[in-house]
Amino acid sequence: MKKRIFYTEISYVLGLVIMAFGAAFTEKANLGMSMVVAPTYILHLKISEFLPWFSFGVAEYCVQGFLVLLTVIILRRFRLFYLFSFITALLYGTLLDGAMWVIADLPCEILPLRILWFVVGTLCCALAVSLFFHTYLSPEAYELIVKEISKKFSININKTKTAYDCINTALSVILSFTFFGFGTFKGVGIGTIICAIINGFLIGRISAFLERRFTFKNKFTKIEKYFN
Repeated sequence: MKKRIFYTEISYVLGLVIMAFGAAFTEKANLGMSMVVAPTYILHLKISEFLPWFSFGVAEYCVQGFLVLLTVIILRRFRLFYLFSFITALLYGTLLDGAMWVIADLPCEILPLRILWFVVGTLCCALAVSLFFHTYLSPEAYELIVKEISKKFSININKTKTAYDCINTALSVILSFTFFGFGTFKGVGIGTIICAIINGFLIGRISAFLERRFTFKNKFTKIEKYFN
């Protein structure tokens, strides 16, 4: 089968939009966010009680901005594509709030519907990550800090990602208990566990599917050097 050209810049844009809707559907399901975004979501829930404008999207680019700054502090250096990573976070946060507005009126009163939205959200997020894997443009800060720390300290990236996920999970539980009372799980649930178990498998399968059908190619090769 002849492969079609898929430009990586389009992969980046589609990844942003699909990721935003994936997170919005997962939030709609209310079965637990992925361990990557759960701490951010919990902060949004608490702070928005006092500052209504502190939406999930705003929380995303505030937290990711902090992670970019933390990356600079840990590595003791600043590179231009770190700034582009924050720009990605700004775009994603804006799209996330838009996606949540678009699906706000979808019904979610009964468990089967919540399960449906969770499945849709999980598949969208896996597809979005697969698309991000096929672009040179800067990823979100969640991926940036893992990649840069792994490279700087010569630690296996899978081990670094596992450690980062474990820290996020523990932080989510601590924040939930601190803000909403001991034994109260906000933003963390059965969906968080399911995502942790199946996300890697889904991303791998979707990536393989895309690579069988498309050849990913950079359209704007002159700017690629600024993202490496």
